[in-house]
Order: sequence, then structure tokens, then C-alpha cells
Amino acid sequence: MAGEAAVGGLVEKARRLGGSEASPGSSFLTQGNAQRFARRLSQLRGAAMKLGQLLSMEGDDFLPPEVAEALSILRSDADAMPHDQLERCLVAEYGPDWASRFREFDFEPVAAASIGQVHAATATDGRDLALKIQYPGVAESVEADVDNLASALRLARLLPAELDLSGVLDEAKTQLRDEADYLGEAERLRRYGACVAGHGGLVVPRVHADLTTRRVLAMDRLRGVPLEDVCGPDHPQELRDRVGTLLYQLLFRELFEFRLVQSDPNFANYFWMAAEEKVGLLDMGATREVSERVSDHYRTLFRAGAAHDADTLREAALAIGFFEPGERSDRVEGLLELLQMGCEPLSAEGRYDFGATDLPARMRELSADLAFRRGFLQPPPPETLFLHRKLGGTFLLCARLRARVPVKALLEDATGGG
Repeated sequence: MAGEAAVGGLVEKARRLGGSEASPGSSFLTQGNAQRFARRLSQLRGAAMKLGQLLSMEGDDFLPPEVAEALSILRSDADAMPHDQLERCLVAEYGPDWASRFREFDFEPVAAASIGQVHAATATDGRDLALKIQYPGVAESVEADVDNLASALRLARLLPAELDLSGVLDEAKTQLRDEADYLGEAERLRRYGACVAGHGGLVVPRVHADLTTRRVLAMDRLRGVPLEDVCGPDHPQELRDRVGTLLYQLLFRELFEFRLVQSDPNFANYFWMAAEEKVGLLDMGATREVSERVSDHYRTLFRAGAAHDADTLREAALAIGFFEPGERSDRVEGLLELLQMGCEPLSAEGRYDFGATDLPARMRELSADLAFRRGFLQPPPPETLFLHRKLGGTFLLCARLRARVPVKALLEDATGGG
């Protein structure tokens, strides 16, 4: 990967030298170069693909736009396992008579992602199941894959040399280890299901312990369509508004009530179950606990942003660790401006129209100014990275849905007032 990117950069450099006008920016940070890199990651799967996904979700804040856009392809399906490899996985987990456990087993995966792929099956007693089956070797290769990919990104010059990614890498390793532990995910699925029990608009699949192992997670199969389908013209605005409201209501409950956040908010992890008129939550692999301290600081930050209270916003940002005491004043002011801008949906009266906003573009422009003109390249504290992925991902889901959501009212409900 690094070699391909380096060759591509040299070719681009030669092309620019031969042209009549110099092109701005690094010759290595081209769209074609970044796309080649992303395609390789999608084939590698496992930790390499997952780190690419993490970078793609966080990328608008600190990656060049060419790299962030190219890495976005990693949010879609990965390559599936060959049939014989899949069967070896089933034998390893269930034994050579694995087929006797099922009345039906569909070898064509319903979905294939970075850590594993999902298959529909019917147990011998008639239970309708979704089986998440882990790719072989993923759990054992987390540390080496993440470190090697980071080195490749540096060698290919796809990241600024001064950017400190140590926190992101540690966070990626922690999340990957958690996601590769299917017994742990089963427990998180049960815990999360208990948190949302009784919520009329949400469904979490039950775990089937007798068919769950360290490398296979057996769950109820939810019937529905990917949430992305709700973006189409066949679905009314009222439905899109309802789904967006459910997503933000859930976000605030996760952060301030459950203190348990499903931190991978992409379309593939949600189903719209039209018959039940509910949203199904499919994947708890990236579920993370939130400390009381972090929850309280974000409550303060959000409420300060909603009220345009600059002094309290500064105090909360410092307490979270967005900047260090003694940081240059122009950098701090730029960061606070960025945070206040990010709170725009929280401060809007009535319903915030996610389909009409240009907030992401404005935040990218301000982020670029903060990073490249003012030289502020400090990523957020590692313990907040998964929260930012949830916050940004929920915003992007609602933007794709073109939903109109009473975000400020939902925040007030979740935090006990305005």
C-alpha cells in the first residue's frame, strides 16, 4: 500500500513539474492516491479496514479532504469470506456436525463488514436467527495490523508528519479488541437491550446463548430495510422526522442516562422495521461505557453551547481536555468557535432542518483554518473519540434523512431543563 501510494505521488509530482502551472498541496495527497489506498484497506478487512473506518469518520477534522473522501468507501460492505473458509470457521466453533444445529443456513452473507459477516439461519427448533461470524485471525492481529497501517500511512505521506495519532491508535486497538470478543458483545447486547426496554420506537435483538461462541454471535433476525432506504422519495417527511428524532433522543439517553454508547452510527447498523414502525439496532460491537465525569462535562458543554454561554463553554472544553492550560489564545478562540458552531443544532429553536444546513462544510473550513493556519493539530482526548464519532455520525444520518428534529427540546428533556 505504501509503495503504491509513494509511486503515485512521484508520478503526480513529475506531472506537476512538467505543467505550466504549479498545483497547490502535496503531490502525495491526490484523490487517486487516496482512493488506491482505501481500496487496499477494503480488501484487507480486519483491523486495517476498521482503522480506516475510524479515520474516515473522524477525518473531516484533521485529515486532508482527499484522504477523508477516499476513506469514506470503507463504511460500506467489505469482501465476504469464500465458502470453504466460512465452513472452516463453523467447524471450528460448532464442530464437524455444525449443520445439525440448523434447519436452514444461507451461505450468502446478509452483510460483510470489517470484523465479520452476517448470515441468516433457522435453528432446528425454528428460531429465526442472524449469525455474526468473525473472520479468522482478526482477533490475533489487532495490535500488529493497527501499528503496521499507521506506519504505512506515514510512509505514504497520507497524513501530516506533525499529527499525533497515538491516542487514535490506542482507541482503535481498544475498540477492535472489544469488537472481536463476541461473548463480550453478547453481554453488551443484553445490557443495552435492558436499557431501551419499554421504548416504543426501538428494538434490540435478543442473544441466543446456546449458539453463541467467542467467534459466532447468534441473535434474533430483525426484518426490515436499511435506514438508508428511508431517505428515498417513497417515504414521507413525517417518517424521516420521526426517525431522526428517535436517533437524537437515543443519543442523549446513551450519554446522560445509560452512560453506554453504541459508537458506530452508520446506516448499516440500523433497520427501519415498517410493520412494527420501529428502528432496529443491529450491532453492539462498538458499544462503550461513558464515565460519570465525561458525561457531566458534556452535559455542561452542550448546555453552554445551546445557551451561547462562552465562559462556561471554555471551562467545559478545558475540563474535557480539548486544549491545555497556557495554549495560545488564538488557537483556543478558534477551537471554542468550532465547538460553538458544532452546537448549532442544540441551540436552534423549534426543529433543526438537517436537510438544509451547510454546517459540515462550515466546520471543515474552520477546522482547516485552525489546523493549517494556526497550527493546532491536537486531536481530541482519546476517551472522547468514540463519542465524537457518535455525535458526528448521528448528525450525518439525520442529514442524509433530511430530517427536521427538535434537538434543543430533546437536550433539555435529557439534561433537566434549559
